[in-house]
Amino acid sequence: MWEWIVNLFTNILLIIYKYLGGNFGVAIIVFTVLSRVVLYPLMRNQIKGTQAMQEFQNSKEWQEIQKKYKDDKEKLAQEQMRLYREMGINPFASCLPTFIQLPILFALYQSVVRALAASPAQLLILQHAVYPILGLPDIIPINSKFLWMNLAQPERLYVFGVGIPVLAILTALTTYLQTKLTTPPPANPNDQSAMMSKTMALYMPFFMGWITYTLASGLAVYIIVSNLLGIAQYAMMGKVNWNVLLPQKAGQTSQARKK
Repeated sequence: MWEWIVNLFTNILLIIYKYLGGNFGVAIIVFTVLSRVVLYPLMRNQIKGTQAMQEFQNSKEWQEIQKKYKDDKEKLAQEQMRLYREMGINPFASCLPTFIQLPILFALYQSVVRALAASPAQLLILQHAVYPILGLPDIIPINSKFLWMNLAQPERLYVFGVGIPVLAILTALTTYLQTKLTTPPPANPNDQSAMMSKTMALYMPFFMGWITYTLASGLAVYIIVSNLLGIAQYAMMGKVNWNVLLPQKAGQTSQARKK
């Protein structure tokens, strides 16, 4: 099954490459746009899940439960799950697109490496992976150059002999911005789900940055474009919280949470 997915992604990338000027960087960008379109329904469910969690955290019943069982963590967790069921809330709904995105990233990475075929052995694997009916064998080998980078290798921009991982930095930055801009402020920062979201918001940019620092730069292009498109989609739906980019006083933050 996994091999079938990797081969499918490889052929999609090659088809885009063939018909859009033979630029593999452009092929990755177009592939990113297509994947964002396909995943759009999941993103809508993520927004609904996030809004449901906001309503849950702001509900008087949940706030009363927190006060009543503040010294009994086990009972608090039981009451929390009971309230989730009554309100029809899936606590993992807001995280689902992220977890779905990770397998796509890994499959895309293998697809990029497979399509670029940097060695004779990889070229042989690629020849067995492409769909001959689409006329793809005639475009092999693929041109891996895009801007200053080799898409099959980790990216570094050399300035005065120093290699700067520009794409890894941009990956971490755009991942942080997407999470920050699209996550509404929690009503109760000490709530378990709010603390889990905060932890993910802190660690995910470093995780994604490390991935793109060590792996093929074609993957970094996908992640950066995907993050920017995610922010744009949220903005078009009026769901971006631009205020988080501005310094706020404690009183202003408290008022924002009440709205």
